[in-house]
Amino acid sequence: MEKLNKLNKIFNKIYYNLFIENFKGKIQNNFPENYYRWDLIKYLIKKNGYKDYLEIGCDQNQLFSKVKIDNKIGVDPVSGGNIRKTSDAFFSSNKDKFDIIFIDGLHTYVQVKKDIINSVKCLKENGIILVHDCMPDSLAKQAVPRFKMKWNGDVWKAIVDLRQNEELDIYTCEIDEGIGIIKKSKNSDILKLNKSINSLKFKDYFNNYRNYLRVIDINEFKEKF
Repeated sequence: MEKLNKLNKIFNKIYYNLFIENFKGKIQNNFPENYYRWDLIKYLIKKNGYKDYLEIGCDQNQLFSKVKIDNKIGVDPVSGGNIRKTSDAFFSSNKDKFDIIFIDGLHTYVQVKKDIINSVKCLKENGIILVHDCMPDSLAKQAVPRFKMKWNGDVWKAIVDLRQNEELDIYTCEIDEGIGIIKKSKNSDILKLNKSINSLKFKDYFNNYRNYLRVIDINEFKEKF
């Protein structure tokens, strides 16, 4: 987890509110209290007979330690997992394919989009990519540069951007800070945006997030996947 001292927080907050955006709206996400990312992964492994798992960003192994599967790789430059590299360095030399990939690395649009694109290249047929932290409830939790300890970053922008891709089918499940769900198949609902990704603000997300992210609940997820 990125270190964030008090001075950094104050400076970043002032900078963000003055020069990027100042918006007070807050979303009431309906996350279930007893269903988390490890439960979702367990469900997918059992249902699909998955054997090979990759996790990008392991922190203190909160998730990695709970995943029960034949083969698993966890990539983190600082702690956790079993490979000490950045995701870029890992993907540059990786030759393996995976059934299920969980992305929870650096929570910025640019890096998450890069991690998703690299993950698509090493995804097995019928595999699935999951992306954590897609549903921030406030501007403070998504601000980049970061000024809050509990931080989703602007991961949501990567989901919105790639929902315009004709070759990726994407949903977001309303659990555990929002889990993006990506399949390498024809996009069944291409998102049409009226502005560029780089011009999107949290206010745009606040007003359109269910459409932007193609939000589904856990019951809808199990019907589709």
